Amino acid sequence: MTQEVEKHKKLKSQYKKLVAEKVLFLITIAILTVILSVYAISSGSSDLSFSDVLKAFLGRSDERTALIVFDIRLVRVVAAILAGIGLAIGGAAIQSLFHNPLASPFTLGISQGAAFGAAIGIIVLGGGVASSAASDSVTILHPSVVVVCAFLGSMLSTGVVLALAQIKRFSPEAVVLSGVALSSLFSAATTIIQYFASDVKIAALVFWTFGDIGRATWDDVKIMAVFVILAWLYFLANSWNYNAIASGEDVAKSLGVNVERTRFFGILVSSFITSVIVSFLGIISFICLVAPHIARRFIGNDQRFLTMASGLVGAFLLLLSDTVARLIIQPVVLPVGAVTSFLGAPLFMYLLIRGKKV
Repeated sequence: MTQEVEKHKKLKSQYKKLVAEKVLFLITIAILTVILSVYAISSGSSDLSFSDVLKAFLGRSDERTALIVFDIRLVRVVAAILAGIGLAIGGAAIQSLFHNPLASPFTLGISQGAAFGAAIGIIVLGGGVASSAASDSVTILHPSVVVVCAFLGSMLSTGVVLALAQIKRFSPEAVVLSGVALSSLFSAATTIIQYFASDVKIAALVFWTFGDIGRATWDDVKIMAVFVILAWLYFLANSWNYNAIASGEDVAKSLGVNVERTRFFGILVSSFITSVIVSFLGIISFICLVAPHIARRFIGNDQRFLTMASGLVGAFLLLLSDTVARLIIQPVVLPVGAVTSFLGAPLFMYLLIRGKKV
């Protein structure tokens, strides 16, 4: 009896230590994100000191500084954090539900569906494009039209995949393959639309697909914040179900989990939040794929912690990528989607090579 008590105490102590390490990781990433946020707000073509930023938040700065802080940089920082969280938690959920470390919401054809919708909005519906010969710039005059079309395009892809999965009882592998097929279909349709478009409209569509945090407004941020928070809460509430599914479908069913229903709504929520972000900001690659893997390296597979950690890592990675995109060759701002790929692809390859299992 005494040995059993001692063993129980030892296991309890080890569990508390593991939980403490996970909480420490979460706190560390959160602090790093805050520090990076302050740096991102203070850095740019017009450098501001920490005291300038602090005065702006306290309402004691001049009008120019307040404009730079609140209307240009802070909105960009908040948008990057929200988008990073949304993409990462969606990726973590998809990987868990599919038992596939290479799966992500983009695997279901969301990015190509969004690009197809954007092509409809910009080229077919005439979302409004203005070009400037002096600066070689292209501006979409009615972004709301493009946002709605991109969202509908991405959700169309999700809807087709989910419908096939429900009607034909597809396996997770078949769902992924159907997403790949739809990506090719949407890509072909987008190419045909571009073939008949003017050079200016093609340029506008290409620019949209690059991904740009800077196009977000405070109204966009408010909408993203609502859906990101709701999605995060949904995944946290279903973390036990996801842990059960990760142990095997038979185990999950024996524990009373409705695997098909849980997987269906998990895919739906992941796709929805990713579609919202992509429709506002364009296609941003690798965050939903890499962030969950980094979090899993430190946290493990427990969804109670993995969902939270993935969101924080995603926020940090996207904010870091956007900051690099803004500052590396000032005053030129690089497409954040390209930067995330440059940072994410080598990191993902490193993770693949470093471990036997991703």
